This record gives sequence, C-alpha cells and structure tokens, in this order.
Amino acid sequence: MAKKKQAAASARQGKRSKGHIGLGIKKFGGQAVSSGNIIVRQRGGTFFPGENVLIGRDYTIFAITDGFVSYRKKLGRTYIDVLQTNPNTQPCISSK
Repeated sequence: MAKKKQAAASARQGKRSKGHIGLGIKKFGGQAVSSGNIIVRQRGGTFFPGENVLIGRDYTIFAITDGFVSYRKKLGRTYIDVLQTNPNTQPCISSK
C-alpha cells in the first residue's frame, strides 16, 4: 500500500495553446484611421499598399497618416490607400 498520494498525470494538466491571430480586414472603406492604425492583418500578399500606407514584415498593412481608408483594384491587385478626404461622402449642393 502506498504511503503518499500519487501525483496527477501530466496529460491532465492544462495544455498551452497559441494565442488567437486575428487575421482579416480591420478597417473598411470610408472608415477614419489614425497614423499607425492597422488596416489589414494577412498572411501573404493578398492586399497591397497604396498611398499613405506601409506593409510590415508579416504583411500587415497600416496607415502612416490620418485619413480615410479607400480600396481600389488595378491589374487584378487590390490596393489600399489612406486619403485625406472621405471618398464616400458627396459634397452638399444647395438648390437656391
């Protein structure tokens, strides 16, 4: 008969899991962004940087100036820009 209680098996201990990697679009077209805001987290070059945008070494696209997000397609590639004016708003014209 054992004098001490047996220790729990290592299989019963909590397993370490990787942290959640939140891939995807973080800011959509027309949304306001500040300098340094992440616009897209991706694996590989699905989206490409345009004006006022840089790409990180893990292919994260982020803004380098304040403005509004804009998406455009050119030759089969999707480019992301940060524009100073919101492209989705139309100027108000009075009818006087």
